[in-house]
Amino acid sequence: MTDTSNSLPQAVEIVKRENCFQGFYRLDKVHLRHELFAGGMGREISRELFVRHDAVCVLPYDPQHDEVVLIEQFRAGAMGKVANPWLIEMVAGLIDKDEQPEEVAHREAEEEAGLTFSALWPMTKYFPSPGGSDEYVHLFLGRCVSEGAGGLHGLEEEGEDIRVTVWSFEDALQAVRDGRICNAAAIIGLQWLALNRDEVRGMWK
Repeated sequence: MTDTSNSLPQAVEIVKRENCFQGFYRLDKVHLRHELFAGGMGREISRELFVRHDAVCVLPYDPQHDEVVLIEQFRAGAMGKVANPWLIEMVAGLIDKDEQPEEVAHREAEEEAGLTFSALWPMTKYFPSPGGSDEYVHLFLGRCVSEGAGGLHGLEEEGEDIRVTVWSFEDALQAVRDGRICNAAAIIGLQWLALNRDEVRGMWK
């Protein structure tokens, strides 16, 4: 038997790429072949690919008071899946063509939560659903002052209706345990902070 445990397939051949829909987002159908773990190229397969801008999500954190600032807004994709489609989330936005992820983090914090960050700490990057989408998410921790945060925010021209609330870190983490926080970015961000909180507070206090 051939040992393929250390093999690393890399070759991908795009046979054809078709655009099936173009709106705010895009849907393509990609016909391709890729290298196999056992060696050689596999047969041609086709995959529908949801094409969208990469995203930035940032968790506003006040290290002095050990509090996070979270937002709530309606999400169409949650309808029929959970009892209440108003989800508890992190500040987030899409990267425009000429923007750096850090610029998006600062812009969205102001628009969605009325916050200003004095520092950003890169947490991680991840693909939320690479089986059918090319979206790539940049996660940051944003240093903020939580005192006075809250209220309703968002851009009316973009149909945003956002409620901002301040949570103790422990309450937010408990909401992850309870399933009240059920979106990937917020779960990952709060779990990252749970793992790195002592270091963050030591550096930011």
